[in-house]
Amino acid sequence: MNEQIPVLRDVDGGTAKLMPDVDRERAWLLTVDGAPQSYVDLDAPTHLEFEYTRRLAHVVDCAADEGAPLELLHLGGGALTLPRYVAATRPGSRQDVVEADRGLLELVAEHLPLPAGSGIEVHAADARAWVEAAPADSADVLIADVFGGSRVPAHLTSVEYARAAERVLRPGGIYAANLADGAPFAFLRSQLATFASVFGELALIAEPGVLRGRRFGNALLLASHTPIGTAALARRTAADAFPARVEHGLTLTRLIGDATAVRDVDAVASPEPPDGAFSVG
Repeated sequence: MNEQIPVLRDVDGGTAKLMPDVDRERAWLLTVDGAPQSYVDLDAPTHLEFEYTRRLAHVVDCAADEGAPLELLHLGGGALTLPRYVAATRPGSRQDVVEADRGLLELVAEHLPLPAGSGIEVHAADARAWVEAAPADSADVLIADVFGGSRVPAHLTSVEYARAAERVLRPGGIYAANLADGAPFAFLRSQLATFASVFGELALIAEPGVLRGRRFGNALLLASHTPIGTAALARRTAADAFPARVEHGLTLTRLIGDATAVRDVDAVASPEPPDGAFSVG
């Protein structure tokens, strides 16, 4: 086996590092300024190391019949872990990936190239600007996994942004956003209120420890105009190595409480994670 060596490079968003996994011959961990961004196994694209990535994959798995091709828009690229997964599990899918960090895109293209005929197109652009310019009814699933450093940018948190995302989705399409927060969940509650003002159906996927306010962590917000398959998602997320819960209905109504929808004029980025919340050695 050829020994892989770490790759270190300055990108637009900080210092990116690709670290080889000693247990898997062509697997890499991507970090930016020490915060883990992606894990990719070039030989096994369906191997998903990060729990939140597995939960996003569950959403895609439940979005249509097994193996049926989909059209996806990914906001935030990283090392393209989820697009690679979809290309492997749903051949014939068409996927657009929007990533603002050109330096990161160049690093990934050089060291973690996409297979030929993947159906994945990568674009260097701002996520909000791309959504606002994208054709209406052009995506079955829109996945937002955008972090500036370790924070969700403010311009991806507002009602105006949610309406733009809704326009891009086809009838029955699903929006899925990777968010991060901790108790008392001011940011998460505001995001639920924001998307509830635009979409008819909401769900939330997170680990019990996060939902109970015991620690800061990831939460997936799902939004659609048709019922979300929460039962199927709950079965899948409960079976993961780190089980998560799927919340919807009255539970989310109680969580939202008196939180109000966010407009562009008062939008703020997600909170700064506590030291060590997402970093790796």
